Amino acid sequence: MTAPVYLVDDDAAVRAALSLLLSTVGIDVRTFPGPEDFLQALPTLVPGCLILDIRMPAISGLKLQERLAAGGVTWPTVVISGHGDIEACRKAFRNGAIDFLSKPVDEQDLIDAIQKGQATLGRAAAQQAERRETLALIDGLTPREREVLSLVARGFATRDIALALDVSPRTVESHRAAIGAKLGTTSPAEMTRLWIEAENAP
Repeated sequence: MTAPVYLVDDDAAVRAALSLLLSTVGIDVRTFPGPEDFLQALPTLVPGCLILDIRMPAISGLKLQERLAAGGVTWPTVVISGHGDIEACRKAFRNGAIDFLSKPVDEQDLIDAIQKGQATLGRAAAQQAERRETLALIDGLTPREREVLSLVARGFATRDIALALDVSPRTVESHRAAIGAKLGTTSPAEMTRLWIEAENAP
């Protein structure tokens, strides 16, 4: 399932035209007449691609971008403008926009930009799923196994781990075998990758 598109533009004609265009190519689009309406609905929305008009009353597209970024919402964003404002274009890209399109918007350019954004969201979702799986695997280890794994990740050999934990090398090997069974790998490099990924998870 592809990510939805959220179109924020105070021009009703633009909303209708772009909504029709995107729906005809199978893109799920929801429109908002202004940033305030979008922000009110935001808590109920799933991650998607944004299309923001750069010039809107009260809150501009750029200000909305900045507010979303400050709140940790970094969804792929396409900024559209009826004005060839180079400085606004620079700001939009600095704020994380994936494209900046001038009105009247070229239909294929818009579709291409959205598909690029949806691919980005797809990769992010896959990475999040992988992180959740890694955390679940690490959480399945006993406290002693986590100690052993942390030392493996620091490059300690079995004998060094035994000395550090004041146990026998055989005991360490037993722990490493149990860790390998739970993580699905006996490779020190892969164990290290999983440990680091879990340690760095938000």
